[in-house]
Amino acid sequence: MATPPKRGFFDRMMRRGLVPAQDAPRQIVRRGRVRAEYDGASVGRRTTSWRRDGRDANSELNTRVMLALRGMARDLVRNNPFAARGVSGIANNMIGTGITFQIYRNGKIDQPLTDLARRHFDTTACDASGRHDFYGLQVQAARTIAVSGAVVTRRRWRRGSDGLPVPFQMQVLEPDYINTQLTGPLPNGGWRIQGIEMSPIGQRTGYQMYSGHPGSLIPGSLDTTLIPASEISHCYRSLRPEDQHGESWFAPVIVRMKDFGEYEDAQLVRQKIASCFTGFRTPGESADLPEPTTDSNGNPLDEEPYIAAFEPGIIETLAPGETITFGEPPSVDGYADYSRVSLQAIAAGLGVPYEVLTNDLTKVNFSSGRLGWLEFQRSLATWQWTMFIPQFCEPAGQWFLQAAAMSGVDVTGATFHWTPPRREMIDPATEVPAIRDAIRAGLQTPSGAVRERGDDPDKFFAEWAADAQRFDALGLIFDSDPRKVTQVGNSLHPGATPPPEDKEP
Repeated sequence: MATPPKRGFFDRMMRRGLVPAQDAPRQIVRRGRVRAEYDGASVGRRTTSWRRDGRDANSELNTRVMLALRGMARDLVRNNPFAARGVSGIANNMIGTGITFQIYRNGKIDQPLTDLARRHFDTTACDASGRHDFYGLQVQAARTIAVSGAVVTRRRWRRGSDGLPVPFQMQVLEPDYINTQLTGPLPNGGWRIQGIEMSPIGQRTGYQMYSGHPGSLIPGSLDTTLIPASEISHCYRSLRPEDQHGESWFAPVIVRMKDFGEYEDAQLVRQKIASCFTGFRTPGESADLPEPTTDSNGNPLDEEPYIAAFEPGIIETLAPGETITFGEPPSVDGYADYSRVSLQAIAAGLGVPYEVLTNDLTKVNFSSGRLGWLEFQRSLATWQWTMFIPQFCEPAGQWFLQAAAMSGVDVTGATFHWTPPRREMIDPATEVPAIRDAIRAGLQTPSGAVRERGDDPDKFFAEWAADAQRFDALGLIFDSDPRKVTQVGNSLHPGATPPPEDKEP
C-alpha cells in the first residue's frame, strides 16, 4: 500500500481554516524561495543591492551618520556654487525679511505688549551675541536647518541691570552641541536617546549639551551638561514618527552633487586638452638634421636644430621625406543636456525649483513659471507652519511672555500671531482684483489679506489712517480712497454735486 504524500504547510493551514483556499495557490515556490506579491519585496538579481531593515528613524540616523552628512553638506556649501545657492534659496524664501508677529489678548490686539515685544525682537537686544535682530536669527536658523538638519536655540536669562526690554536673550547653536553619543535608560524609567532625555511617557525633559562646539579650539568644550528642555528649542524637519533628530536636507543629493562636480572638472580638463592643437614632426629616412652651430671655441650654441613649436602664421619648410601629423583632440558633447538633467534632480532632492537653484530662466514661460512657483509656495507654507513657526518662533514667543511676566507685566491670555514674509504676485493684474472681490464678498478679511502679503496689519492700517488724515487735511481725493470713490470711479464726497434727476415730460 502506497504511503500518502505529506501535506505541506499551507495545506495544513487550509484544513484548519487558517488560510483561505483561494489564497494558497498564490504562494508559489521556486528554487526554494517564495515569490512575493509585490515586485519591490521580491529577492532577486535586480533587488540585491537594496537595503532592507526594520530599524527606526533614530537607529538609521545614528551619530556616525549624522556627523558624516553634516560634514559633507557643509563641504558642499563651502565649495559648490549650486549647494550654496540652494541653501540661500531655501532661507530667502522661507524667511525672507522675517516672520513677523502680533500679540493678541482675548481675541484682540494688545498694542502695548506688542510694542514691548518689538522693542526686544526688532533690535539686537534679543541676540546673545548682539549682532542680529530676531529676523536675522531666523535666517541663520533656516540656513543651519537646511545644511545640518536642525538648529538648537538656547534661552539665556539676563539681569534687570543689563538694560534689556525683557531679561532674556537667544543663542542660536548648531546641532553639534547635543552629545548624541549618550543613549540608554534613565533612573526614573525614561530614556536618553542620542543626548535627548525623555520622560516615561515620551516627553522631552532635557538635553545633554556640550559647553562648546565639539569642533572648537576652546579647551573644555567637550564637557557635557544637562540643560532643561524648557530652555532649549530644537527645530528640525521631522520625516518619520519618533525621530529625535533631523537629517541634512542635502542627504538625498550629496553623492549626486559630488559626482556632478567631478563631471564638471572632467569636462574642463577635456576642454583644455581640446584647445591644444598639437603637431608631430616625423623625420624621413634620408633627411639629414642640421648640425648645431658652435662658437669660436667649439662650444655648441643653445639653439634648436629645428622649429619645435607652432605659432600663428608660421611657415616652415620641411626636409624631403618629413611629414607632419596633427593630433585629434577629444570632442566635448552633451554637456548642457547632462548638466540640466543633473541639476533638475538636485533641485528636486532639495525641494526647490530648478530656476531657484541655478538662476537659469531660459526655458521658462509664464505658465510653467506660475505652476512651479505655486508648488514651491506650498512647500514653503509647509516648512513655515509645520516646522519653523511651532519649533522656533513659538518657543521664542513663550520665552518673551515668561520674561515679561517676571518683569511685572501682565501677560494673562496673551498669545503670538505670526505672519510669514510676503510672496511676490505672479500676475498682479488678476490676483489683486481676486483679493478685492474676496474681501467685498466677505470671504476674506482685510487683515488676512495684509498678512498674506507678509505685512503687519497694525503697521499697515496705522499708515493707511495717517495717510487718510493727511489727504483729508489737504482736501485731496484719489481713486484709491474707498471712502470717497466707488469701485467704478463715482465720487462719494459729501460736497460733490449730485447727478441730475430724470424729469417726466
